[in-house]
Amino acid sequence: MLLPSTTEQVAKVLGRCDETRQSVITHGGLTNCVTAVEPNLDDLVLSTEKMTGIVEIDRIGGTAVVEAGAVLQNVQEAVATEGMYFPLDLGARGSCTIGGNIATNAGGINVLRYGMMRNLVLGLEAVMADGTVMSSMNRMLKNNAGYDMKQLFIGSEGTLGVVTKAVLRLYPQPASRQDALVAMTSVDNVIRFLGKLQREMAGNLSAFEIMWGAYYRAVTGENGHRPPLARDYPFYVVFQAEGSDPEVDAARFERVLEQAFEEELIADAVIPKSAAETRAIWEIRENFEPALVRPPFYLYDVSLPIRDMAAYVEAVEANVERRWSGGMCITLGHMADGNLHFFVAPGEDGDFHEESDCCVYDPLQQYGGSVSAEHGIGIEKLRWLPHSKSSAEIELMRSLKRTLDPNNILNPGRVVGRG
Repeated sequence: MLLPSTTEQVAKVLGRCDETRQSVITHGGLTNCVTAVEPNLDDLVLSTEKMTGIVEIDRIGGTAVVEAGAVLQNVQEAVATEGMYFPLDLGARGSCTIGGNIATNAGGINVLRYGMMRNLVLGLEAVMADGTVMSSMNRMLKNNAGYDMKQLFIGSEGTLGVVTKAVLRLYPQPASRQDALVAMTSVDNVIRFLGKLQREMAGNLSAFEIMWGAYYRAVTGENGHRPPLARDYPFYVVFQAEGSDPEVDAARFERVLEQAFEEELIADAVIPKSAAETRAIWEIRENFEPALVRPPFYLYDVSLPIRDMAAYVEAVEANVERRWSGGMCITLGHMADGNLHFFVAPGEDGDFHEESDCCVYDPLQQYGGSVSAEHGIGIEKLRWLPHSKSSAEIELMRSLKRTLDPNNILNPGRVVGRG
C-alpha cells in the first residue's frame, strides 16, 4: 500500500505504474458497497488517507477547497465553524471521504433539496493513468467554456483517474431545522403527504425518508432502537425541513402536520424536542445493524419512478418469499428522489447472492429503473448493468475507459468490466 500526501506524489506513482502496467486500486474510506476496492494480490493499493487537508473555505464565494482524503464529517464541521453548510450527508459520514463521495457520485438524505455529489462539486483535480495532472479547479457556478471535464470523473469509481482535490459548493447554515417521524397506513398516503410538504413548505423540505413496517420492526424493540411510535404501522417517514426563520418555520411545520392529521394522511407522529431526540429518530433510519442479526444478507440500492414503488416492492417481496420460506426482505429509502434500499436475508446458510440479485433486479426492468441509485457498479453489479444501460451507452463508457486509461491500470474490471 502506498500513502501519498501530495498530488505530485500520486502523479509519480501512476506514471510508473502505467509504464509497467501495474494495476492500481484507489482506497478512500472503504465504505463502498459494490465490491469496488478489494485488491488482488498483484494490485498496488493507493490510499488517500494522508490527503486530508481542508485547504480553503471561502464564505463570500460559498466554496471549500479540500483534499480527496478529507472525511465528510470533518468537512461538514469545518465549514460549519465558518457559518457555512455542506449538505451532502449519509450514514457513513464519519468514515467516508470526499474523494470516494466524488468517485461514486454519493447521494444520501439531502438529495431532494441539494442534489447528489455531482451538483456539489464545482471543480476538481485528478491524476490520469499516465501521471498527467488534470486540474480543473473551477470556483464559479457558471462556466460554459467547452466540455465540463470534472463530470468525467464524478461517478467513475476511480476507473478514469484518481481525484486528489476538489472545490465544493457551500450554502449558508440554515437558521432553523425541524424534524418529525410519522406513521402512515398506505403508500398512497405517503406520496400525497410528500406532495403536500413540497407545496406548503416553501422549498424548505430537505429530506424525506420512507421505512416499510418490516424495517421499522426489525431495527426497533428489545434488541434495537427505542421505538418512539407503535411498531404495527405499515409505513413510517422521517423528514426534515430547513429554513431561515426559526419561529415562522416551526409554526408552519406544525401547521402542515396538523393539516395532514385532519386530512387523514398520517396516523401518528412524534416531533423531537431536543438534539438527542432528533438524533434518535434519525438513528432508526441510518443505523440498521439491529436488523442484520443472521448472515448472509444482501444490500441493494435501486431507483425507479415513485408511482411504481409500491408494486415493485410487492414483486420483490413475493420473489423472496417464494425462494426462501424463512427469508426476510426489508425496505427503506430516499423516496423523494426515487431511491429504495433493500436488505435481503435468505435465513439459510450459504451463498445466495446471485439468486437474491434475481429477486431484486428482474422485476426492476419493467419499470425502467436503475440497478444503482447511489452506490455505483463496482464488480458486484457488472452483469446487471445492461438492465439500466443500452449497449450503445456501455460501449461509449468502454471507449472512454480505453481512451483515458489505455493500459487499463485504474481499478480494472470495475464499472465496465475488462472489455
